[in-house]
Amino acid sequence: LEDLVSNIDDLEQALQPLLQQALSASTSRLPLLDKAKLYILTTYALESILFSSVRLHGVSATTHPVYQELNRVKEYFSKIKNAEEIGAGGSARNVGLDKGAAGRFIKHGLAGNEKYDQQRAEMRERERAGAKRK
Repeated sequence: LEDLVSNIDDLEQALQPLLQQALSASTSRLPLLDKAKLYILTTYALESILFSSVRLHGVSATTHPVYQELNRVKEYFSKIKNAEEIGAGGSARNVGLDKGAAGRFIKHGLAGNEKYDQQRAEMRERERAGAKRK
């Protein structure tokens, strides 16, 4: 019991900077990703305490709504991790070159260019003439 009291005192001392003011005041000067981490960690800590309380009262914790909330918060952990990876130069998915889309961009980008339009018309005529010969 003395260890528990000592651990709680240590925890209160460590959390004192956060407990002195509103959480929004503490996060106002943080970057967005750090702000999200702090909110998620705070939520996870509170939900974990509630989960432990439910278990201590002999209720099946896995069927309690607190368990669902813990799982929801864990999903946010993975979303933050993905955001960090993307921010560090990673990619959410493998991106490849879509040649068809690139061709359409070039075609529409050059449309209205008389020289290009003339060359394109000549090339079409040659292709049609070649197709008729075969």
